[in-house]
Amino acid sequence: MDRGAGAGDRARRSRHHQDHPERRGARIRVDRGLIMQPSGKIVVASQHYPPDPSTTAAIMAEIACRLATEHEVVVLSGSPGALPAAQTGPGKPRVVAIRNRMAGKAALVRRGASELLFAARTFFALVRELRRGDVVLTVTAPFMLPYAVAAAARVKGARSALIMHDLFPDVLVMAGLLKPGSFVTLMMRAANSLMFRALNAVITIGRDAERPLLSYSGMRRSKIRFIPNWATLVPAPRPVTSDNPFRKAIPARFIVGLSGNLGFTHDPEIVFEAARLLKDEADIHFLLSGWGIGFERLKQLQAAANLSNVSFVGRVADSELEAFLASADLWIIPYRKNVAGVSVPSRFYNLLAVGRPVVLVSEPEAEAALTVVESRLGWVVPPGRADRLAEAIRAAFRSDDDTIAARAVKAASRFDRTTAMNAYAALIDELLRNPDLSEQR
Repeated sequence: MDRGAGAGDRARRSRHHQDHPERRGARIRVDRGLIMQPSGKIVVASQHYPPDPSTTAAIMAEIACRLATEHEVVVLSGSPGALPAAQTGPGKPRVVAIRNRMAGKAALVRRGASELLFAARTFFALVRELRRGDVVLTVTAPFMLPYAVAAAARVKGARSALIMHDLFPDVLVMAGLLKPGSFVTLMMRAANSLMFRALNAVITIGRDAERPLLSYSGMRRSKIRFIPNWATLVPAPRPVTSDNPFRKAIPARFIVGLSGNLGFTHDPEIVFEAARLLKDEADIHFLLSGWGIGFERLKQLQAAANLSNVSFVGRVADSELEAFLASADLWIIPYRKNVAGVSVPSRFYNLLAVGRPVVLVSEPEAEAALTVVESRLGWVVPPGRADRLAEAIRAAFRSDDDTIAARAVKAASRFDRTTAMNAYAALIDELLRNPDLSEQR
């Protein structure tokens, strides 16, 4: 009797073991057989996550929710507050809040300290959460976070992947905050080499990122995956209309727009100087909306000069984004020198989705510049040349090319959310099955 009871307990324990949700979700039935799916869980570590309104938060939420359709997903989030209803409930990621206090971008020392503290807290949270065979996915915001993720994954025997939105310290060197040969720059590059050696995959969102990545001794081409970002608006031509709420108060016939976050990689002064050069051309007006240290600089310049051809509007809500992007005839993306391989403007795809030409201030080999030239979507202007930017705006104003909207929409259609999500899912499955991608190529 005792032996029989023990056998029954073992059978029940066996059934319970087989029916555990992590294992139940790891199997799919095809015809009469079973195909085993990878059983590790996915941990997404991101300072920015809904309800944070940033582009990074939206991207990480899209990826996490897509991965949660096939795997257990845990999100370590540095953004407090209630999640949108669409991102909660069965089949959605489990979100764990990491205590975080973000200082303003202008307060560099306080911001650096808070980001370092967030990275440290995330490291300890990962050590508690990760198990051997899991995969952790992170992004380069803040720039200390990938070091913590790579270290925690190595300690726990997990696999790690980094989405490369910005490459540090290259971004800080480009912005003039660090010298190329400074002690801090050299130390960060040495740390990067160790981090890239520890990471199992690096996802780039621009074709131009491969060259600077491969300059690090710990990086191998076999680890790199190119998965571009996508338009969040449905690609379709939006006509310019006089009743657009953002155009009503502007008498000019041609509106030049600037939108989004202007950080260290952007040059606000070239935009303002171009507006100054065009101040006597009554049919051209600049409409500016965004945030970040670059926009604070633009407001300072306007307060001093009071140009009549420049208007500011507050940060535009997501519900008004489509109308705002459709209000301008031309959009500017102003980068500083040496942007190639360092940063890719995610806003670029939505500008194309509404069917608008762009003027991109950057080197010609940068990802967005390549797309503009390949599909004839506008103009590429060298950094630091406000006169060339003003010439490009005049050329756009005088242009009678009525096919550019269709080309822009067609280009935006290539940057598709579903395609990107499937690529992320395929990479995660690849890592779950084989942590060393170099063995597969």
